[in-house]
Amino acid sequence: MPNENQMNILVERTDCILYYAGSDLSNEHSAGWIGGNAPEFFDDQEDLIHEGNPKYVFYLSLVHPFKPESMISVFIPEDYEEYLENNIYPNCSIKVIEHPISTESVKDMFTNSGLIKHAISNGELSHDEKSMDQSFLIKVGGNPRLIQNEDYYFTKLKEESLSFLFQVDEDGYPETLLQEDYNYPFGFGSLYIFAKMGTTEIQHPVAGFWQFS
Repeated sequence: MPNENQMNILVERTDCILYYAGSDLSNEHSAGWIGGNAPEFFDDQEDLIHEGNPKYVFYLSLVHPFKPESMISVFIPEDYEEYLENNIYPNCSIKVIEHPISTESVKDMFTNSGLIKHAISNGELSHDEKSMDQSFLIKVGGNPRLIQNEDYYFTKLKEESLSFLFQVDEDGYPETLLQEDYNYPFGFGSLYIFAKMGTTEIQHPVAGFWQFS
């Protein structure tokens, strides 16, 4: 059974977990990273990631907030137009993959040259309502902070009983994250990840949609 925290975060949604990015975090205070190389787990998975077209680049990896032995990694198409046109589930072309914990690879085959690697801080529990007025890089659970509150974003997700798991919000980027002259990958927007919430575990995280203002 989920513990009380998990119930409050994913069922009652009164609480959430907030994460931030920093260039000076030690491994001990880190729950993953944004930018840099993909996890070593993907060193021999080039065909899986680039399956067909388009070509993908690594975005971030986060230690799964409710399964400490797993990580969730996100890859985005190299071609902005590709994911701009395919931005809502089930046609969202952002790849979200749950995999065993892995250190950062020394290989740069998926590295996004526009992002400077930053560590992601350990999560901090917050009241959901309070989080709506805060800056954050990642928000797990609670209610999504939407840029556009339109029902059509949720239609297919609801049909397939997928619930909000976390969002990555570009409002929480440190100034040092983007290379000079590099655009925000999501147009100064936010990416929303959904999953199947079972009674005992969270399964099949997927990219639900992304939005920008």
